[in-house]
Amino acid sequence: MMNRKIKILGISGSLRANSSASAILNVVAGLVPEHVEFTVYNGLAEIPAFNDSNDIPATVEAFIKLISDADGVFFVIPEYAFGVPGALKNALDWTVSSSTAFPDKPVALITAATGGDKAHAAFLLTLQAMNSKIPGGATLLLSFIRSKLNEKNEVKDPATLDSIKKAINSLIHEIEQAHN
Repeated sequence: MMNRKIKILGISGSLRANSSASAILNVVAGLVPEHVEFTVYNGLAEIPAFNDSNDIPATVEAFIKLISDADGVFFVIPEYAFGVPGALKNALDWTVSSSTAFPDKPVALITAATGGDKAHAAFLLTLQAMNSKIPGGATLLLSFIRSKLNEKNEVKDPATLDSIKKAINSLIHEIEQAHN
């Protein structure tokens, strides 16, 4: 067990606050144990289009610092046109040259979509390319997500809730193992 709170940064791949991905991220935030500080990043829409010039915008520097300072990152993404949401992929492209953002960073991924398998597979490849550490059990594909949420965007399906808890616990366990 770490001597300080575990810091996890939560990132929704959707820019819509009431999206299924954002709803699931809020569920995750509500399920983390007391010894975890869970921060939801809401600045994705503010990150400019990737440009590999030497000038890194302040919003990008702040994004990279949040990732670097976190012990782990928890992504919840939708699937757009069978792929990863463009705003999220763009933001991650900015982090590729950073030696502090994702190398060996424990990450979890939930894809919450109608289908989701294509975005899920593509995003896992992106995380691998960035040398993230993806613990076993920390990825989850939630297809037909709308059928698993009630009108308040709460998970109504007990099996889905259990699977989300397992993904959270897998990420936390990986972080704790890395710091022991």
